[in-house]
Amino acid sequence: MEDLRNLENVEILDHPLIQHKITRLRDKTTGTAEFRQLVNEIAMLMGYEALRDLETTDIDVETPIETCKSPVLAGKKQAVVPILRAGLGMTDGVLRLLPAAKVGHIGLYRDEETHKPHAYYCKLPDPISLRTIIVTDPMLATGGSAIDAINFIKEKGGVKIKFMCIIAAPEGLKALHEAHPDIQIYVGHLDRQLNEDAYICPGLGDAGDRIFGTK
Repeated sequence: MEDLRNLENVEILDHPLIQHKITRLRDKTTGTAEFRQLVNEIAMLMGYEALRDLETTDIDVETPIETCKSPVLAGKKQAVVPILRAGLGMTDGVLRLLPAAKVGHIGLYRDEETHKPHAYYCKLPDPISLRTIIVTDPMLATGGSAIDAINFIKEKGGVKIKFMCIIAAPEGLKALHEAHPDIQIYVGHLDRQLNEDAYICPGLGDAGDRIFGTK
C-alpha cells in the first residue's frame, strides 16, 4: 500500500507522550479505569496539535502593569462530535482544551457480517456551518463509520471538519482520505493492517468495550 504519511491533510502524530500512552492502551492487562483515563489524555494531547490553526482576534486586556492587545479565539464556539459510542471516550479530553465547545453526537453501529455502518442517531449543534468541528473515534478500521459520520455533518452544512482517531488501519485511513480529501485527519498511530474480521492489527481490541467495561 502507498505511503499514507505523505497524504495531504493527514497528520500521523509522533509525540513521545502520545506513543507511550498508546502502548499502555494496547496492553490487554490495562483495566477499564486506566484505559478510560489514557484515552482522555491522548485526546487532549492530540487536540493540542489538531487545534493549532484556530483563528484568533485581538482584544484589549488590562494587565497589572498596562493595557495591551492580546489574542482570544474568534468566531463561533467549536463543536466536538463523537461517533457513538467509543468516540465519547475522547470528548472530555478535547473539552479540557475547549470547555465552551458545543457537543453533538452521531450514532453508528457496524453490521458484524457485512462490516458496513448503520446510523441510528444524529444530533449536531446549530448552526454547524459556522463552527470548527472535531469528530472523534478512537479506532479508524474500515473507515466506513467515519465516512458516513462526516457525510451526515456535511449534509447538515458542516464545512471545517477535523477527524481525530487514536489508532488507524491503512485501509481505513486511505478510504477516509479518498472519500473526504478536504478534511484534516489526525492519527495517533498508523497500525499494520485489518484482519479478516476487520479488526485493526495489532490494535487494542474493542475500544468501546474497554472504555465502558462491557463485552
